[in-house]
Amino acid sequence: MSTDSSATVQLPTDMELVLKVIPMPADTNGNGDIFGGWVMAQVDLAGGVLPARLIVGKFATVAVNEFIFKQPVRVGDLLSFFAAITRVGKTSVTVQVEVYAERRHTPQRYVKVTEARLTYVAIGDDGRPRLVQPTAAPAPT
Repeated sequence: MSTDSSATVQLPTDMELVLKVIPMPADTNGNGDIFGGWVMAQVDLAGGVLPARLIVGKFATVAVNEFIFKQPVRVGDLLSFFAAITRVGKTSVTVQVEVYAERRHTPQRYVKVTEARLTYVAIGDDGRPRLVQPTAAPAPT
């Protein structure tokens, strides 16, 4: 993981802001940074926002296809989670999630801290995968 937090970036304009959250001291690891598992849980929640619009009913995370921690997340960072659907299959939806931190000491400057690609599957009442309604599928981005 890179620790150079001086490189600021622009927030994405081709993705939807789906979650904002501030990590707290209880979310830290032994190094004093935010625990990676906490970040992963937030990414999973953020990633599920867009599939929830397509998959009416139950769905579950079936795969974390890629997860990259690019920078540490610190207590007090304002995290912005952006998401975009990258694929709609017969029973699944794949989502790209990017996480940007606005550090307390540098407001309005953003650092990309995490990126991930997750796949969610529609679940029927019987607990098995079911079809995603093709009429609800957006055009690929």
